[in-house]
Amino acid sequence: MAEIIMLLYKGIAWIIQIYSILLIIYILMSWVPASRETKFGKMLEKIAEPYLGFFRKFIPPLGMIDISPIVGLFALSLISKGVYAIFVKILMFVQ
Repeated sequence: MAEIIMLLYKGIAWIIQIYSILLIIYILMSWVPASRETKFGKMLEKIAEPYLGFFRKFIPPLGMIDISPIVGLFALSLISKGVYAIFVKILMFVQ
């Protein structure tokens, strides 16, 4: 049972890590505006904007600087740590 729980945790952690990497790529693409017009850029926009848009509702840009992606990445880090803590508790309960 513990192996299944660990496998599930690793899968969730992997998904969070891949999503974080995709967000970083999307953020870096903002420095080259033409890159967002490519098929890859549009695909990343569909993946990243719903998540980043949530933070933009609460955190307005500071002049020309949009800090919502930083807050979004920080939130993903906290989510990852929370998932880890939950799975540690589950493993302690199972064993």
